[in-house]
Amino acid sequence: MRRVVITGMGIISPIGNSPDDAATALARKESGIRQMPEWTSVGDLKTRVAGTADTPDPKVIPRAHRRTMGRVALLGAFAASNAASDARLTGQDMASGAVGLSMGSTTGSAHVLEQFYREYFAANGIGLLEGTLFMKVMSHTVAANVAATLGIKGRVTAPCCACASSAQAIGEGFEAIRAGLQDVMLCGGSDEVHATTAGVFNILGAASTSFNDRPHQTPRPFDTSRDGLVVSEGAAVVVLEEYERAQRRGACIYGEVLGYSANCDAANMALSGVDGMASCIRGALYSAGIAPEDLDYVNAHATGTVLGDACEAEALRATVGDSVPVSSTKGHVGHTLGACGAMEAIFCVQMMRRRFLAPTLNLDMVDDTCSGLRHLGDTVEASPELILSNSFAFGGINAAVVLAKA
Repeated sequence: MRRVVITGMGIISPIGNSPDDAATALARKESGIRQMPEWTSVGDLKTRVAGTADTPDPKVIPRAHRRTMGRVALLGAFAASNAASDARLTGQDMASGAVGLSMGSTTGSAHVLEQFYREYFAANGIGLLEGTLFMKVMSHTVAANVAATLGIKGRVTAPCCACASSAQAIGEGFEAIRAGLQDVMLCGGSDEVHATTAGVFNILGAASTSFNDRPHQTPRPFDTSRDGLVVSEGAAVVVLEEYERAQRRGACIYGEVLGYSANCDAANMALSGVDGMASCIRGALYSAGIAPEDLDYVNAHATGTVLGDACEAEALRATVGDSVPVSSTKGHVGHTLGACGAMEAIFCVQMMRRRFLAPTLNLDMVDDTCSGLRHLGDTVEASPELILSNSFAFGGINAAVVLAKA
């Protein structure tokens, strides 16, 4: 089994477009959530807040590649390019076949999907549709477009499991390198904000609606006043590399992936079950070869929904107990869906490097259903060396990653 280390990171997020800027925002308890006045025209949509990201000029990406990208792929391309540059990967590396890519999203570009159907129904036909539309809305649009832009000729996969997508991407990259199938993998995910995404959770009663006039006060993971999640956009990519290769070329090693686990509840489509979550957590610890008491911190998936947070809290009580610090960084950035697993992995690496633990923003009073854990309500100085990061998705699809300090 080969060791797998992190040698590059790229992020586009509601709280910053570099790992350092995002870490500073986390430590300062800054929120990336804002009001969405443009959603007032959407009938019956009760949630009016979201997390949005500032992005570079799309024209920095050559038109030959940009023309097949919706916003979700553009976000992914920026994060992947930054991560590759951070790792000092060359065009020769990308074309060698030794470098692969695994990037996912919840869907293709929601904005382009809207455009597609507006034009289709307006014409009652396909006469107005552009030939590149499908490349922008296909389920693997992020992986395919990023691979083409960077010239990656190794294996390319596209986990599309909503909230677990980029955690699965990291897991796939970890397993491929450990098994000797690839030497380097760019792993992550991307998603863009759109009213229909917020609307899905609104229909399910899982979107925050009580803080539309106070966006910085929501979401509220684990809090007694939590009323749902806040959808957000962003992208995050980590470069995973075989340890000895990274050492030989003098790469900066930010951290190490020690373990990974994934499973499925095979039960409720809208809610992960406690047993499935707990089994996934135990599997990740087993994969890493560590015990629960070895952990220094847990980055919870907790999104601010009433049932989801309670289920995860119960699973954590059953697996790691009340001695390990726990927080959810979604209080800062909202739920970035397909990007959250990789984004939170970057947050965790930065906490190890900068020696602090981020709190759960907006956690004023822990709900009784979420008690029994060592919740963090404020930033604390610490030297975490082993971190568990959870990702739980629709369909009961669970993923967990164990990260170690370099």
